[in-house]
Amino acid sequence: MYANPVKWRACNRVTLTPMSALLEKIGTADTDDELVRRARQLYDQKLRVVLEPTQQGRYVAIEPDTGKYFLGDTGTAALVEAHTSMPTHSFYLARIGELCT
Repeated sequence: MYANPVKWRACNRVTLTPMSALLEKIGTADTDDELVRRARQLYDQKLRVVLEPTQQGRYVAIEPDTGKYFLGDTGTAALVEAHTSMPTHSFYLARIGELCT
């Protein structure tokens, strides 16, 4: 689609990457399943008791290798915050209080 992926600049200075470049970074299904498993485990063991009492209905983007998480009123807001802070990492997105296990 794009010969050379072009990075676009938005008003809030978040670097946006074309979808074709993002698709090249997607791992295998096994890798994705492992990320989901580890992120859900982190949520169940540590984050649930911290987030659910005060952040119900908001979104959390979890990076399971470091344990860092990012909150937002929308899924997009949480992922933009996460990607801005850790642009080379993958995240698991969930709505707080509605995590399917």
